[in-house]
Amino acid sequence: MSHNHNHCSDESHDHDHSHHVPEAQGNRDNLYAHIDRANVVALNAAAPGTGPEVIKPWNERLDEITYLESDADDQIIIRIPFTGSVKLRALLLKAGPASQTPATVLLFANLENLDFSDIAQCKPTQEFSIAQGREVGEYHVKPAKFPNVTSVTLFFPASQGADTSRIYYIGFLGQWSERKSEPVVAVYEAQSNLADHEKIQGVDGNFTLPQS
Repeated sequence: MSHNHNHCSDESHDHDHSHHVPEAQGNRDNLYAHIDRANVVALNAAAPGTGPEVIKPWNERLDEITYLESDADDQIIIRIPFTGSVKLRALLLKAGPASQTPATVLLFANLENLDFSDIAQCKPTQEFSIAQGREVGEYHVKPAKFPNVTSVTLFFPASQGADTSRIYYIGFLGQWSERKSEPVVAVYEAQSNLADHEKIQGVDGNFTLPQS
């Protein structure tokens, strides 16, 4: 796969668990309308999957006809851009069934070009264990880590035992605002400095298993 150079975030990350989503809450604060669905990209997705098919409206969240499944192994990366700036509150996820459920999901805020060649060397903004089940899980992020989000990259590094991972639904809860245009400031360098492009090594953190 192609290699993209990124500045990985140097924030510590947290490993948490999910809760079920109240019907009214999931519909009221859902960010579906503010996802740039046409530009959602999935890496290592089996054909015909490309990514946007699992970004569904709230009323289709339990649909199991359309899904995204990994291809060469059980890992999937999904890059999800928003149409503006988002104060993210929660990730919504339906995966499975059973051992095809990813074991964990790692969230990276505002790193649009991560791929398999460099994502393992970046610290996620937050990490969650994924519970098996037929319902949509709600994974509460720490708002202080996601205050001004223009994209989220999700990395599913392994299934819970199957050869492939499967995702049925991805959604988000939070507040959207129109992106303010900023003046462009050009910076010129006489010579590139490799020290400016160092990658962050390792992913650490404690975690708790999902609640049933």
